[in-house]
Amino acid sequence: MPFAQLVLGSPGAGKSTYCDGMHQFMGAIGRECSIVNLDPANDRTNYPCALDIRDLITLEEIMRDDQLGPNGGVLYAFEELEQNMEWLENGLKKLEESYVLFDCPGQVELYTHHSSLRNIFFRLQKMGYRLVAVHLSDSFCLTQPSLYISNLLLTLRAMLQMDLPHINVLTKIDKVSSYDPLPFNLDYYTEVQDLSHLLSFMEEESPRMRSDKYRRLNEAVANLVENFSLVHFEVLSVENKKSMMHLLRIIDRAGGYVFGGAEGANDTVWQIAMRNESSMMEVQDIQERWVDAKEEYDVAEDKEWEEQFGTTGDDTRVTTPDLMPDDDDDDEYDGLPPFTGDSGVKVVRRNQ
Repeated sequence: MPFAQLVLGSPGAGKSTYCDGMHQFMGAIGRECSIVNLDPANDRTNYPCALDIRDLITLEEIMRDDQLGPNGGVLYAFEELEQNMEWLENGLKKLEESYVLFDCPGQVELYTHHSSLRNIFFRLQKMGYRLVAVHLSDSFCLTQPSLYISNLLLTLRAMLQMDLPHINVLTKIDKVSSYDPLPFNLDYYTEVQDLSHLLSFMEEESPRMRSDKYRRLNEAVANLVENFSLVHFEVLSVENKKSMMHLLRIIDRAGGYVFGGAEGANDTVWQIAMRNESSMMEVQDIQERWVDAKEEYDVAEDKEWEEQFGTTGDDTRVTTPDLMPDDDDDDEYDGLPPFTGDSGVKVVRRNQ
């Protein structure tokens, strides 16, 4: 039974960077992982593609032949993929039991009201895939109450549309400390607490927001999100190993991987850490970890990882590649560790 993540999010949320970092991290813990690029406009991926939709259809071809714009072209590409599911199914069969990351486009129409993406992944579920939707949002949305409320509405709509186990993630959380101070602590935003407290701050953004019409509209949107009581966020810094480990454990639980995970006779320290409950993020106050005392925690975690995994006293120690974001230079595989072939870890899945 193969497992997969469906990586969603608006443009700039960090989907490709997340796929790159998660691919590296899974390699470090001995979990075979493949990435499928489903963005017909992405001709320069910063990770090795096991399967690329551009081998079937490209955005440039659609725009030229059908006189469509970029957004319409992407929607057309997924309608074309839905009609040619054999291509995707045959490609995935070659990956066998590999854990798959689907890197999706940033057009929100695909996962808010257009049906093709949803239909495609329902077909994959029939193939036996256990899917988890990972919806990424740039933590910059926290800096303005209107952006945050809009993002909540988008996230809620995606959860209702995709109808899959769903994990919402605020990416680039390590950048929050460099923004203007937020009116509330981070846990207020991640737990989506009483949104009425934000309404007065929304009125400060623009004089238009102070009108009775917009006040009633904002209250209605806030009540809608609260009444569903579905939206909750995890936080992620893709360059932070403990943050990546914490998120992957949550995804594993949501998709069921934790009940039939990879076991091996020669497990690495990374595999042991992934199964160890103490490896979960122990910081109770994420405000303290990522804002108030970020630098102190960064230094302490770097020292902890170095002591635990970097100084075993012999040449057989296990190391992990640095999880680096894409810096937009010309190197197609920038940030990836050199390929070393067989990792030497024998992985056996236990069927429950």
